Amino acid sequence: MPSKPSENASQAGLQIPVIEEQLAVGTRVVETGRGVRIHKTVSEQAVTIDERLMREEVDVRHVPVDRIVALEEAPASRYDGDTLVVPILEEVLVVERRLRIKEELHITRVRHEEHYHDTVPLKAERVEVERFDEAAPSASDTHQ
Repeated sequence: MPSKPSENASQAGLQIPVIEEQLAVGTRVVETGRGVRIHKTVSEQAVTIDERLMREEVDVRHVPVDRIVALEEAPASRYDGDTLVVPILEEVLVVERRLRIKEELHITRVRHEEHYHDTVPLKAERVEVERFDEAAPSASDTHQ
């Protein structure tokens, strides 16, 4: 009569193999090609500028006044519309001292609008990369 498996295992000593896998990771240098060649060209393109420009000028006029005023009444600079009026004073001897407004400066801001038209050069670079790869067919990349 054959013996039972549990009786054989206990008699012969049961052996169960234990297996463990291990991983070893490393790097190595692999030459994939001989290199690259880069071609760079610069192109110039004319661009037209079409803008409106504002420019201001001042118009200065000397306006004779020749008016005597008291020392306490010395006039200050003032605006008459868009015109800045600056009194020019001088002291004159009279029996009493008074201020005479010799002249005024009338300064008016004048705006001119002009049309500006010009052509200026702009530069752009273009780069071509030529690959020397022995494993793959040669290809060229173009970037702007």
